[in-house]
Amino acid sequence: MQANPQDTRDLDRFEQLLEDGLVKVCSGAGLLPAELVRNPDIDGVWDRYIKDYIADAVVNFNDYPEAALAWAGFLGLGVAWGWDADWHRFKDAPYRSWYGSRGWDDMDEHILRDVLGLPLDSPEAKKISDTLQSCALAVLGLLQHEGVETQTARGFYLLARAYTVLYRVGAAIELHRLGYKKVLVG
Repeated sequence: MQANPQDTRDLDRFEQLLEDGLVKVCSGAGLLPAELVRNPDIDGVWDRYIKDYIADAVVNFNDYPEAALAWAGFLGLGVAWGWDADWHRFKDAPYRSWYGSRGWDDMDEHILRDVLGLPLDSPEAKKISDTLQSCALAVLGLLQHEGVETQTARGFYLLARAYTVLYRVGAAIELHRLGYKKVLVG
């Protein structure tokens, strides 16, 4: 069964609006330039992880909506770090390898502290964490503004797009932190 083209356009519009807004949030915090740096290797890992991530996020969304959204950004941070550090080693890492000692619950702290090597009380870790939380709140605000009920099919698909954007934003933050930038070739 094929998706309704109108529905796909609606999802694409939402995703682009969200990406543009979150890039502005992250640029304002000094964590990103004015556009998102993307990497097909890192995006490919998300394609493998998305079902498992959504399964975790759905279970946690009602009680912890900001975490359910923001953790996708932390996951992107970790995967981007792995891409730079040793892609051969990290490209096939299972999704759950990014969990912290308490599983999904402390994935954010695990990635900041144990993967990126940032003390949790450092200004850089705090800025990243606060910014991803701001991004999550912006997503929730946009969903509310759009009149989206998260328990509906449309809400599910919009949340899946939001998780994807947050993952890409997290990855771009780490790539930027590591010194990568877009350059014109040719």
